[in-house]
Amino acid sequence: MTSATAAGVPPTPAAPKSRKSVTGTRKTVVALFLLPALVLLGALVVYPIGYSVVRSFYDRSGAFTGFDNYESLFTDDGIRTALKNNVIWVVFAPTVATALGLVFAVLTERVSWGTAFKLVVFMPMAISMLAAGIIFRLVYDQDPEKGVANAVWVGVHDTFAESSAFPKAHPGRESPLVAEKGGAFITRATVHTGGTVTLPLVGVAPDQMPGDAKRAVAPQADPGRITGTTWQDFTRGEGVGTLGAPDASELGYPGMKIEAVKDGKVVESVKAGADGTFSLSEKADGAQLRLPAGNFKEPYNGLDWLGPSLVTPSIIGAYIWMWAGFAMVLIAAGLAGIPRDLLEAARVDGATEWQVFRKITVPLLAPVLAVVVVTLMINVLKIFDLVFIIAPGSAQDDANVLALELYRKGFSEGQPGIASAISVFLLLLVIPVMWFNIRRLRREVRR
Repeated sequence: MTSATAAGVPPTPAAPKSRKSVTGTRKTVVALFLLPALVLLGALVVYPIGYSVVRSFYDRSGAFTGFDNYESLFTDDGIRTALKNNVIWVVFAPTVATALGLVFAVLTERVSWGTAFKLVVFMPMAISMLAAGIIFRLVYDQDPEKGVANAVWVGVHDTFAESSAFPKAHPGRESPLVAEKGGAFITRATVHTGGTVTLPLVGVAPDQMPGDAKRAVAPQADPGRITGTTWQDFTRGEGVGTLGAPDASELGYPGMKIEAVKDGKVVESVKAGADGTFSLSEKADGAQLRLPAGNFKEPYNGLDWLGPSLVTPSIIGAYIWMWAGFAMVLIAAGLAGIPRDLLEAARVDGATEWQVFRKITVPLLAPVLAVVVVTLMINVLKIFDLVFIIAPGSAQDDANVLALELYRKGFSEGQPGIASAISVFLLLLVIPVMWFNIRRLRREVRR
């Protein structure tokens, strides 16, 4: 080749290098295959983000307003409430869901029915947010006859504090009873030994009368005692029945409490029988008879789960019900990869199960726990469905979150500029979390 060059013969040019990717595929072919995905990415992601950024600088009429829409993020009461609720969501929802997933994964690792339990816990993930919202809207219903949460709560409450059977009862016409401060009723006149007293009431629907109520019986005089009857003084049909006296179809008030009051002090108390009759001793001579307010208090209907104070924790509870299974499955997968030799060595050295869990299991699961927490944080930053469906209209302002406020500003209130500013703000909130997750994944790959 040296002689050929010296003789003036030009060297043979080298063959052009083929432009191929690292996998051996031509770059033009790679570009053609990626083009549809890039077009979709640009149309569905890049363009909406860019348009939202531009639109956030304009008001509803299209006039340029600069950063006024972004200023509204920190001055508008609705947006500030949404931001506060988002902070609550980010702090509590991922933490509690991950903690429950960790507990479930660890506790079910050694039991034979652990797989079935995991299946049941993970099953809510198969339900859409819309369906879960409808389910929990019913669960949190205020009526114990409909809402499971209040049915359980009322059952527990009534076990320790009996509800009144006569919440609507009150004196009728020509009654010897008058209303007293606090919701009680008291007789106008005093009672004396050997006499009888009638305490008629009305206002309880026939189908609401206690099941053990019997036909009311008129009181019979007793020389050494004070006798009386309290009953439902109402008979269906116009002009039917005798006012102020028990009739054949009228029922007594079983369990009605009667107090004998002298000089403001209760000297004796008694409860009416199934037929409404009661009897007091000579200690009640010269006293007024009082039906205390406890006879007429409204029955306990549970908690207002979807009220202003509990609506956000209640919705977070619904979210945890859905996503604890997701956390459990990922953590269980990480748990399966932990070397058993380390755990057994720690137990042989005398470590308790709690020490093994705290000093070995949790540190080794730290990468998996970080993945779960970060994933759920990104998820709750854009939570919308559950809040929109579960929270009633009266409590939606209190349960508001940024994604819901974006919807309300953009579609209900016709302020697309502020809605775009909220969307950009949400994007800025998500980016640091995603950046942290990407860095962590790269560190894991290097290891």
